[in-house]
Amino acid sequence: MTRPEREALLTWLFARQRFGMRPGLRRMRRLLACLGDPHERYRSVLVGGTNGKGSTAAVLAAALHAGGERVGLTTSPHLQNLVERVAVDGEAVEEEALLDGLAQVRPHAERVGATFFETVTATAMLTFAEAGVTTAVLEVGMGGRFDATNVVGPALSLVTSVALDHTTVLGDSLRAIAHEKAGIFRPGTPAWTGAEGEALGCLREAAAANEVALRALAEDADVQVHDLGWQGLELAVAVAGRRLAARTPLVGAHQAGNVALALIAADTLGVPASAAAGAAALTRWPGRLERVAFRRRWLVLDGAHNPAAAAALARALQVLEVRVPVLILGISQDKDVAGVVGALAPAAERVIATRAASSPRALAPSELARLAEARPVDNLPDAIELAIRWTGPEDVIVVAGSLFLAGEARALARGEPGEGRQRWQ
Repeated sequence: MTRPEREALLTWLFARQRFGMRPGLRRMRRLLACLGDPHERYRSVLVGGTNGKGSTAAVLAAALHAGGERVGLTTSPHLQNLVERVAVDGEAVEEEALLDGLAQVRPHAERVGATFFETVTATAMLTFAEAGVTTAVLEVGMGGRFDATNVVGPALSLVTSVALDHTTVLGDSLRAIAHEKAGIFRPGTPAWTGAEGEALGCLREAAAANEVALRALAEDADVQVHDLGWQGLELAVAVAGRRLAARTPLVGAHQAGNVALALIAADTLGVPASAAAGAAALTRWPGRLERVAFRRRWLVLDGAHNPAAAAALARALQVLEVRVPVLILGISQDKDVAGVVGALAPAAERVIATRAASSPRALAPSELARLAEARPVDNLPDAIELAIRWTGPEDVIVVAGSLFLAGEARALARGEPGEGRQRWQ
């Protein structure tokens, strides 16, 4: 594929974001039928929930691969580059392979009016089939019931935590959101969740109505955690008379439930406990409490974009005994901005309000600054420069509030080129 052809194809794909998020499975089913139903050539696992889906899916995919399978993994959104969304056996697919698949999908996507996410998901499913994967781990994009990933017949369904997010689409209550998440359950198919409280009760109601044997970490497993600070966590999980143990480099106590779910899922799917533990010890998930050295400072990157995720980040920083001289904050305008600010701003001595350059959804820095009592800076590079001036060697600068912002900060810190495209999803 020539460079102009590559550019034209990616421009076409990203332009499909204009269709927005259009819940429903009819388009996706039609699209996959046009491609020969590639999703039926391997078993699938669905990973839904509000926060923690990506890390859970990544650990599970690694465990399945360590157990001898050829494994596809699709996650969203990406931090820096589209190819991150589609991986086989722990490695992002080559751009050429992804674009070849996208070129096959394009005429059918145009015919059925597929959205950006539907098109990328179909491309991932086609890529997995052509790569000969035996199991695909699919991170649900939003909700569950009408998400594009929900066309598969999963061998197992996981729901991580459930919290308020995407409320304009999924509903403004935990009950409504849990109802949407429960849409990935199937009668007679095992399901596990990390949800608690009201959300867990709602998931159990939905499971019972559909004859799903749902089990929950909070009630059906015992998870013991030893926090290792920046080195990660040690877990011991007792479930159904079995003991699963692992060490993970993922930082923050909130990751314990995600890793526990992945270990239980791997065990359910027949992965030896030792193989799963080895995989968990090697699996990282960028942009989530990720510490990156930059100009004699530490940048701590976290995509925390809803109040629950922001509170988890604030708690983790407190447990890590991290002094935060500067928080660089950027939030999408359709999020609970006050909730995120309320959770994160008190954790820092000073706050800089900025925006992700790639995101048209980003709240204007001047408006965010008023809410966060922050210094507004129009772009991230200038925000980081100001933070450098305000800090000294070995100080911590936290960049949070948006995965788009975290991705841009990561590229800047690592000296990598940005994608250079508008990101709605």
